[in-house]
Formats: sequence, C-alpha cells, structure tokens
Amino acid sequence: MSKGIKGLLTGLLLAGLLAGCSGAGTEPKGTESSGATDSNEPFEMTIRHTQVGADKQRRLAILEDAVKQVEADVPGLTFTLDGVDSDVNRKEKLRGEMAAGNPPDIFDLFGSPDSKVYAQESMLLDLTPILEELGIRDSFTSLEPFTYEGKVYGLPLGGSGEGFFYNKAYFEEKGLKPPQTFAELEQLLADIKADGKVPMAGASKAGWVPLMLTNHLWSRYAGPDITAKFATGEAKWTDPKVVEAFAKHQEWVNKGYFKQGELGFEYAEYTTQFTSGEAILMYDGTWKSSVFKEGQSGEGMIGKVGFFNMPPVEGGTGDQTALMRDVNNGYGFSASVAEDPRKLEAVKSFIKHMFNEQIQLRGLVEDGVLPSMKLDESVLKENITDGLMKEIVAVLNTAQSSFPAFDSLVQADVTTEISNIQIQKLIGGQTTPEQAAEQIQKVQDEANAAVQ
Repeated sequence: MSKGIKGLLTGLLLAGLLAGCSGAGTEPKGTESSGATDSNEPFEMTIRHTQVGADKQRRLAILEDAVKQVEADVPGLTFTLDGVDSDVNRKEKLRGEMAAGNPPDIFDLFGSPDSKVYAQESMLLDLTPILEELGIRDSFTSLEPFTYEGKVYGLPLGGSGEGFFYNKAYFEEKGLKPPQTFAELEQLLADIKADGKVPMAGASKAGWVPLMLTNHLWSRYAGPDITAKFATGEAKWTDPKVVEAFAKHQEWVNKGYFKQGELGFEYAEYTTQFTSGEAILMYDGTWKSSVFKEGQSGEGMIGKVGFFNMPPVEGGTGDQTALMRDVNNGYGFSASVAEDPRKLEAVKSFIKHMFNEQIQLRGLVEDGVLPSMKLDESVLKENITDGLMKEIVAVLNTAQSSFPAFDSLVQADVTTEISNIQIQKLIGGQTTPEQAAEQIQKVQDEANAAVQ
C-alpha cells in the first residue's frame, strides 16, 4: 500500500484492518440489462440510510416509495432499511464496517473525500457502466465528489446551500430588513440582543453545526477558494484572514449572540430555539426548509421564515457573494454486490427508481432538498410553489460562485481536529484563535506529508 493511501486512510478507516487491500474500486460484472433472473428464491439486501428523526420523515417516505418499486421489479427481493444518524454513520459505523470488509449493500455515502478513499481500497462498486447503460451519466449537476480516476463510485441524491434563516414576523414587527453589509449584520445582532432575544440559535455539541457558520466566515475573510489550498500546502490555517474569522466567531460568542450553553445542545435543539421564537436567526443548510411545512415541527412558522446569504465583509478576499453549495450527500454500493447477479440487478433498479426527475422534484417540493440532477428551468418554476423555497432559490441565484464544505476538501484527521476539538475549545474560551489555527495547521502539515 502506498504512503499516499496510508495517509488518506489515517483517521478515516480503523488502523491495521485493511492490510492486504489494494487496487481500485470493483467494476460490476455482466452489467448488460438482463431483466429478471431465472431464480425467484427470496433474498435480502440492506440499505443504510440517515433519514432518522421527526424532521426527516418526508425524506424517508420518498426512500420507502422507491424501495417498494425496486422490490416489485426484482423477484424475491426484500430490503431491510437500517436507519442511523448521519454523523454516526459517516464517522463511526460505516468506517468500522469498511475496515472489517462488511459494509451494507447500499448505504448513505459522503462524497469527497470518503468515496475516493473507499474506492482506492476496492470497497465501492464502480457505477460507470451502470450509468452508461441507464443513460444517466450526464444527467447530474456534478459527479466530481464521487469520482475517482475517471470512474464513478457513488451518486448524489440532492444538493444544499447554507445561509441565514430569519424570523420574518419579528423583522416586520421591529421594522428590520435582511442586512446588505457585514456591518449591518453585526448591528442587527446587537439590536436583537438588546431587545432581550437570542440573536442566533446555538447547538455546538456536534462540531459540524457551528462550523457551518465558521466555514462561511473564513471564506468571506480569506476567500472562498482558500480551503481547497490547505491540503495542497498553498495556504495555511494560520493565514491572518482565517485567524480573523475565528476571532469574529469567538467575539460573537463572547457578546452573547448565541444561545447560552450551546456546547451542551444537540442539533435538534438548534431548530427548536428558532421555531419557538427564542432565537431570531439560524445559520443552517437549505435542507432545513423542510421543517417549515405542514405536519413538520416548524409548521407554526409557515410563511414567517426568510433566508439570506452572508453579507460581504469589508476588506474580505475574493467573491463576496459566494455561498457554500455542494452535492456531497448520496448513496454508495458495496463492491461485493458485483459477485451476485441478482443483487447487481437490484442495484440497477434502485438507481433507476431513486435517481430520476420525479424523485428530484419530490425531494425539492416535499423536503426542501435542492436537485442534484439537471432539471429544466420551466419544470422548476412550475413545481416550486413554496414561498420560502422560492426565496432560497432567488438567494442562490444571486451568488456568482460557490464553495464546498471544508470537510470535503481537507483530510479526515484535519476535519476531526477542527470539528471535535478546536471549534468547541474556541467557543468555550479554552483557546485563542491563533492557538486554534496553529494546532489545526500542525495536523494539516502531518496529513499533507502523509500523502506526498
């Protein structure tokens, strides 16, 4: 195994359990469409999904409908749905299963860097011939996060962006408007605090939640392209602009702009603070729009929620309209299904029924998930009737560029350092912005050296 691959595996797969693995992802055998197989004997397959919790029931219903169609297509097939929290699946269960060589048949897969690491170790099914057979290779907005050495090893189910959700009713009552400059944003936070309200929801027990905001801050201060340069050594976390962004986040914490005690709150509490009216702003992904629909936890705020992008930072670097937007969440397939023609047929059927215009529109309309497949503009306009989603799309369309989330660009060890250690220490006042940047850069240097 090469030094480079060992470096990628550090922190992503359990140490020592992958000895002897080599080569690229497994290409399915006999991908020609064969229709139903001769045997109708019962067989089972497992789908690991992350559609758990009250606010993901619509997403789960879409998956269940597709599963029923696949089971009807493939004689004898029964799917077992295994629901696991997204963070637990990515960082614990799937890594352990991959290391032990027994992942589920179909599973929720994070694109970059995870899919590329697993593909290098022959753990993922090469989907390239299947996509060609089904005629959908060019139907996706981007397959780059799931592509390794020109072959596709996973499919993005939907896209997302990030920005500020705000309480429109409160804004109207106080005569407020979405800020157009960073100075206006900071004045807004101060005014909300002075009014006795919590300016921004806070739930930082899981580091990825506050890092959504921090990621956008350093992309404003230091430029939207800087994160991609950390892993190449072209830029450093100790860049003064990055440190300035860390300092700004810590300053907002110290000024009481977040819900107090945020380090003890789970992500679900993040939503509750906003929907209850306790917090006026919530920085989150566009997927959160699904909460503000009938039958969901935030239905009391239907028509009362707006969305705006991070305003430009005076003296900031690069495109100040850029926002975080990617297609990094999707499904992968175990390389072992290539050994069983019936399972391979089931995978092709799953892709056919899960990745199409109907499912993409359902995800958008019912669950607020942005399309990962190319849809005609007129179809989108016809189907987007929700006011909040229209506002989100309008905000996305005003951005001149976008950048992916940091954890798709840096090595796993770096993600762990900033997500599990430094952001909590920064929020808790246990480190300074300079010290946090230095420690992250130390881990970054080690990760970079491992792949040289």
